Formats: sequence, structure tokens, C-alpha cells
Amino acid sequence: MATTILGLDIGGANLKAATHDRRAVSVPFPLWKQPDKLPAALAGLVAKFPDADELAVTMTGELCDCFETKREGVHAIIKAVWFASAARPIRVWSTDGVFLNSEEAKASHMKVAAANWHALATFAGRFVPHYGALLLDIGSTTSDLIPLDHGVPSTYGTTDWDRLQMRELVYVGVRRTPVCAVMPDRTCAELFATTEDVYTILGLLPEEPENRETADGRPQTTEYALARLARMLGADREQLTDDHLIHFATRVHAEARRRLTEACRAVYYDQQSPPELHRVIVSGAGEFLARQVAQNAFPELGDRLLSLNDQLGPEVSACAPAYAVAVLATEVRP
Repeated sequence: MATTILGLDIGGANLKAATHDRRAVSVPFPLWKQPDKLPAALAGLVAKFPDADELAVTMTGELCDCFETKREGVHAIIKAVWFASAARPIRVWSTDGVFLNSEEAKASHMKVAAANWHALATFAGRFVPHYGALLLDIGSTTSDLIPLDHGVPSTYGTTDWDRLQMRELVYVGVRRTPVCAVMPDRTCAELFATTEDVYTILGLLPEEPENRETADGRPQTTEYALARLARMLGADREQLTDDHLIHFATRVHAEARRRLTEACRAVYYDQQSPPELHRVIVSGAGEFLARQVAQNAFPELGDRLLSLNDQLGPEVSACAPAYAVAVLATEVRP
């Protein structure tokens, strides 16, 4: 009987799981608020896949400020995975492009910290084995811009620090990014609204009345999103019309798109002797934005975009790093 490997992507705001046969689940989990509940939350997620024989893990949650250092965060996450594993074997992806066992991962914590982008890029490289390409993955919190050279991730840095400096990591996402981080001029520097409000207002994300993980704890609906956006401008719904707020949302969207477009061109063409760009691979919860950015940044490509949503389905694409480690672990046996 074939071994079923469950991929886990453990972030600061969401826990994601996927198998190589394209079953995927994403659950919100604000790790920075309740790190002590991570073992139980992971156990509940793993229980949704009772046929899982092994766990393949990647993470970004170690950066949460509930941990004093990344070392502490990596160790805590691995301990939580061990609890959830119920004695199943565990492998952790590293930026060396190999899996480590739990003890090796703890000893090399900087190689497994925030390594999910590398796992995704390694998997995505199979779609462009003979070309130069760029992977543009836009999630709820961040965007990863990863050059691929004949299917191999080609980066100048492997840590968040390095990647931020090189603009391969951009803290702009489609749900959790504070609006004031995108539009700092003449707005309130407060967590009054997020990009999820912007994209709900613009109809690019669906309303989620049951979702109260918002800036003010009220539901994620257009009406409440408009109120949150008015507050970003130091006003309220009695002062500003819907048209005014929709126009402001359009400006925020345009600025996010501009910032990411500029970063994409810099990341790809600032390489030493970059290969000719043949394709852009787009993925993530913000693939709708990634498509626009790719078309703006590289108009010469025309329709040569490859969508992981189309290749894998939107549920799996939204959990792409978890799916990537599941596939990679299935293909590379210990």
C-alpha cells in the first residue's frame, strides 16, 4: 500500500494541510495570540486526514512575536508537530533543498525557518524545466517573488532578512496587510482596516459574514468593510459616501499593484545575467492580484502566465506550500 504523506504549512495566521492527491484544508489560527494551543490545533488538523502515514512540514510561524527568537519558534513548532503526529515520522523542509528529521531541523533552525517559499519554488520549477521564469505567490500577508532558472530557485538570500532586502519577500498580501502600510500618506497609522476590506469592497474577495478576524472584530462584509475604510481616513460612514470609499479602495489596490510590479521587475532583472524570461507562475490566495502584477511587470509575455489555481484547483493553490512538501516528500523517500 502506498504511503500517504500529509504536508503541513504552519504560519502565523493560518495552518494549512494538503496531500499529494490534492486534498487540502486551511484553518485560521492566530499563533501569536495562543502559542500554547498550537499542539491541539495541529492535532485537530491532522485528524482530518486519518490515512496520513507521515508528516512533511514547512513553516513561517517562528517569526511571531510570541517567541523571543526564531530558534525558540522553530523548536516550539516542531514540538507541537511532534505532539500532533501521534508517533508518525516527521520530515522538515530546509532551504538546502532537502528534508531534515526533527532533531536536525532544530539544530539547523535558520534553514527551516520561513522555508515554505523554497519548497513551493522547488515544486513549481517542474513547470518550467527549460526556461527562465518567475514565481509570484501572493498570500494573505506576504508576497514571494522567486526567480527560477531552468526550474531551480535562483535567489540571493534564504532568510527573511536577506529576502526583504532583495525584495524577494514583500509584506503586501490580500487579507492581513494594514491599509496604512500600503497608503501611509494622509491616512491614520492605526490598524483600522486591512487589504481584505479593500478587496471585499472591490468584489475581488467574497464576503464572509462568519469571519470576525477583522480590524474591529466585526464581520467581513461590504458594509462593515466600508466603515473600517472610512475610519482609515479619520472619518465614518456619515461623513464619506460609498463612492468616495470605493475610490479610495481602488487607490489602495493600485498602490499595492504598483509596489509589487516594481519589485517583480527589480527581482528578475537585477540578477547577474538573468535568463530570458519565458513565463510567470502565479499562485496563492491573492492570485487575482498576482495576474495583474505579472501583466503589468512583464507585458511582453502576453498570455504566458501559468496559474497554480488552474493547475491544482483554488483550494490546493491556497495551500500550495503544504501541497509542495507533500509532493516532494512523496517523491524523495528517506
